[in-house]
Amino acid sequence: MPRRPRLHIADYPHHIVQRGHNRAACFFADEDYQAYLHWLGEGLQKTGVRLHAYVLMTNHVHLLLTPKAADDIPRLIIALGRRFVQYINRRIPGTVYLILSRRTPNGVTVLPRRL
Repeated sequence: MPRRPRLHIADYPHHIVQRGHNRAACFFADEDYQAYLHWLGEGLQKTGVRLHAYVLMTNHVHLLLTPKAADDIPRLIIALGRRFVQYINRRIPGTVYLILSRRTPNGVTVLPRRL
């Protein structure tokens, strides 16, 4: 059965989770976290996606993102995953199993502000 298409809505916050393949580690040293954040920053500038929060765990990443256009999140995640996986596989030979997979984004409930 094919997976359902992911729904990305412009100007709406999305909770994105990236995991290592089979929940394997994604980060092996401090410089790996720094490299990921560097490429994330570059991707955010190129796509115009806004980052509200992030959490980098050893084997997964949480991102709270708001895209300007519906296709901005897939472009960001694909480019970021490609660069980071190539970096890890060059830095640590034998980690070819490492791929960042996306889970379906969860919509975030946006509540009106009260001042």
